[in-house]
Amino acid sequence: MKVENVILAVEDILSEAISIKILNHFDIDIITILRGDGKGYLQRRAPELNRSAIGIDIFLLTDLDSPKDCPLNLIGSWVKGPINPRFLFRVAVMEVESWLLADRASVARFLSIPVNRIPHNTDSILKPKEFLVSLARKSKKTRLRDELIPNPGASIPVGSGYNSRLREFIREQWNIQSAASISPSLRRTLDRLSQVRNIG
Repeated sequence: MKVENVILAVEDILSEAISIKILNHFDIDIITILRGDGKGYLQRRAPELNRSAIGIDIFLLTDLDSPKDCPLNLIGSWVKGPINPRFLFRVAVMEVESWLLADRASVARFLSIPVNRIPHNTDSILKPKEFLVSLARKSKKTRLRDELIPNPGASIPVGSGYNSRLREFIREQWNIQSAASISPSLRRTLDRLSQVRNIG
């Protein structure tokens, strides 16, 4: 099996941007993108996507979210059966923001904060999204703070410009290899893609 193109299935805008960056890194083309509104969409579709991954490769990315789970248990509970080899089901520990934060130097420059504010093991941060927003509060960049930090009393935990600014960061600054040297879950995803990309 040599993967050259995939259907991409993601739960949100940020997962989509990260997946595109990773797949482009391996010169894997994206045929179409399936994006729902949250994790429930992917969970409902996972068994169907697994069955469909016969004549086409499917790359699905979701978050682990809870430290009580593990990636293998999450995958098993969603698919409820043997995993088709062409179904590339990947889980970010704890969230895709963990993978972003793992490129510590780039995130520090982006937020204009000292790099030592970012832990060396970003997969261990229990709530990476909230942690990233807390770092943004310390940024010297007023506009960036306004975009990433939610307004007082807001019902969502991020600012209105959160997704657009982080998508820009992913495209222009995020270094996959640097991040993978910190995040074990990202490294496993890169290793898996490297394996299926080069086997022919």
